[in-house]
Amino acid sequence: MKTLDKIPTGKIERASQLVKTGFKVGGNYVAYYGEKIVNPSLNRDKLNESNAEDIYDGLKNLKGSALKVAQMLSMDKSIMPQQYVDKFSLSQFSVPPLSAPLVRKTFKKYLGQYPENLYDTFTPDAMNAASIGQVHKATKDGKNLAVKIQYPGVADSISSDLALVKPFAIRMFNIKGKDSDKYFKEVEDKLLEETDYNLELKQSLEVSDWCKHIENLRFPKYYSELSSEKILTMEWIDGEHLSEFAAHNTDRVKGDKIGQALWDFYMYQMHHLKQVHADPHPGNFLIDKDDKLVAIDFGCIKHVPLEFYVPYFELANPAVIDNPKLFNEKLYELEILRLDDSKEEIKYFTKLFHDLLSLFTKPFHGDFFDFSDDDFFGQIATMGEEFAKDTQLRKMNGNRGSKHFLYINRTFFGLYNLLHDLKARVQTKEFEKYIKK
Repeated sequence: MKTLDKIPTGKIERASQLVKTGFKVGGNYVAYYGEKIVNPSLNRDKLNESNAEDIYDGLKNLKGSALKVAQMLSMDKSIMPQQYVDKFSLSQFSVPPLSAPLVRKTFKKYLGQYPENLYDTFTPDAMNAASIGQVHKATKDGKNLAVKIQYPGVADSISSDLALVKPFAIRMFNIKGKDSDKYFKEVEDKLLEETDYNLELKQSLEVSDWCKHIENLRFPKYYSELSSEKILTMEWIDGEHLSEFAAHNTDRVKGDKIGQALWDFYMYQMHHLKQVHADPHPGNFLIDKDDKLVAIDFGCIKHVPLEFYVPYFELANPAVIDNPKLFNEKLYELEILRLDDSKEEIKYFTKLFHDLLSLFTKPFHGDFFDFSDDDFFGQIATMGEEFAKDTQLRKMNGNRGSKHFLYINRTFFGLYNLLHDLKARVQTKEFEKYIKK
């Protein structure tokens, strides 16, 4: 794979790359509509494939938050055409890596020595490369190690990247109102946290200690003395990425076992720790030779305040969802309904969220849920399509909900999709045995 000697970090450089990508996408539309005149039955598959290819090619060289957004979008398979999901999902662990000289320069700057002086062996070529960093394999004192190196300039470009994206996001989601900046600030803060490997080391050590008693779940060991703000060294664990395992696994018992571990891990964090690994994509999980789930990335941890946690999970209770008075109260508590809403907006959003939550919270309605249920995911996809086509929704103020929804909803969308890939059938209350009374 081609390596990169330089990553654009300046606002003008990065904006220019995005403009070039925009021109390519525009050309694709011109070509599509030209062919459509000749062939009226032509569908949008080819257009989607061309656009996905060009957008991904533009983002993969920018890396950082621009590529991270593509990664986040690929986690929800109902939000965009499959061609985009397939292409953007590559950003989880397969993008052009840094060149060997740039890797050595990063080591010298942040650990004071070159990698060959710190480890017994060090592979100059990356084993995996994703949106914010890439992983190399090393050995020291007979131990196999994974060394994650952050791309230069990633943290510095986050604010400018979001400033470029903001006008499109406001238009796409119809966000209005002076307090809409809270959503962009939430994303910026979490992305900046992900670029602090000292924080990630701390979170990795804490979560792996707190969750070590969960069955069929394991974590790598971490090496503080070989880590810094831009370099993170941990134990190398052989295994397949979750998506690779799910693609060939036909053993439902294995899928259930791994899915149960994944569900218990997330529910224990959410309901006991009140903080959660908020980046559940396949590149952050391995399946080892013993069919255990390995969690390998803790750069994105979302803390869940009680004032959000309580009403959020009360809305997972059918008794609350189907009680108009209680349901209305929770919508206000979670900032889904606003004091300045018109009667039309109150009526519209109350129905919309009643339909949405009645479906999306189904896994919490009983003691068991089958995530291989295509009908459940088909209903979610259909609802997403209906929202996309709803002209009335576009006229409403899209500034809805607490800022905490961004990463908590992202967490559950990602979790549901991972469990669907595994075709897992889970006992939804099983995690409670891990919580000390």
